[in-house]
Amino acid sequence: MNKTQPTNISTLKAEVARFREELNIRDQLVRQLSQELFRLVKDNTPYAPRPEVAGDYRAEVRLLREQLQGVERQVHFYQDQLQRRDLEIQQLRQTIRELSERSQMLEQVIRELPKVYTQKFAERLAPIKTKIMALQSENRQLQANLIAVTDRLATKGIQLQQSTPDLKLDLPNINQQQSPQQLTALSHA
Repeated sequence: MNKTQPTNISTLKAEVARFREELNIRDQLVRQLSQELFRLVKDNTPYAPRPEVAGDYRAEVRLLREQLQGVERQVHFYQDQLQRRDLEIQQLRQTIRELSERSQMLEQVIRELPKVYTQKFAERLAPIKTKIMALQSENRQLQANLIAVTDRLATKGIQLQQSTPDLKLDLPNINQQQSPQQLTALSHA
């Protein structure tokens, strides 16, 4: 909607009011003329208008009626325009309401997105953490077995070659709470 519509509507309303006032004045004039004609014809006084004067009155009345019909057409036109604009205003208000509701819904979704992404990331990370913890546990078990085998071999007097690679691996610790037994098992490895 542009800014000139309120001024156009107020201008139209003022014009309609002016036309109605003009109609009322003309209606009064027509009534007065009709009453005067009726009185003159009824009384049949010597002051009765001459036929050419009565014809002038009729012509003026006809002209006034035509003008009145023109004004009535204009009033109907302006009323139709006002009704169309009122309908358009209602539709725009409804659209504004719908868009406001949609905007609020989208804002809510945007506020919840970080939580959703964090939750989805945690859900995807959980199996990976579980697998890493299982691998670390298996690694510790294998290292403990290796130490046990190395100790048995040492007691039997078999020396391992010095070229045996060092099997210590620096893996990240997923499990935050390790027991002291786990820490000692890792230190022996």
